[in-house]
Amino acid sequence: MSNRISIFIDGANFYHGSKTINTRYSDIFFDFENFIKSIVGNDELVNIYYYNAPLKENLNKYVYWNQIKLFNRLRKIPKLNLVLCKRQKRLDGSDEEYFVIKGDDIHLSIDMLRDAYKNKYDKVILISGDGDFAPLIRYVKEEGKEVVNYSFEGSASRDLLKEFPKANRLFITKKMINKNFLR
Repeated sequence: MSNRISIFIDGANFYHGSKTINTRYSDIFFDFENFIKSIVGNDELVNIYYYNAPLKENLNKYVYWNQIKLFNRLRKIPKLNLVLCKRQKRLDGSDEEYFVIKGDDIHLSIDMLRDAYKNKYDKVILISGDGDFAPLIRYVKEEGKEVVNYSFEGSASRDLLKEFPKANRLFITKKMINKNFLR
């Protein structure tokens, strides 16, 4: 019997995690559709959620337009829900501006909890290494769902990893990135 699978992708975490393998890597040139097909296998894909925030065009036009292309590619993937959040400007100790994504973690958590409660999936795959998701994964397991994690070894939180059975903790490797890198 095949499992019904839902996949939740923390886009910003994926971007930063890929940089731990090679600073030239970027989610912008990653084939998410092919990667998802490879991890779902013969199971039934229920849906995919991808969370990120759009960049500001005036900061770097090249990166901005490549991100727009990524979002357009993602929109074409069957069953993928693109959830765009906000970027918020902050100042560091030297009054230098930087931006943080706001709302992505809470949107991901609500969507995963809602779908677990409504019994929309048997197995959930979280693609993130963010330790903030540890309590979420504990709850989803309490609901009787199987949980699997894909993260980057160099940036995965121990608190998050310990919530997954050892067999369900998978690291995204250089080989995986290269296999799914758009050329």
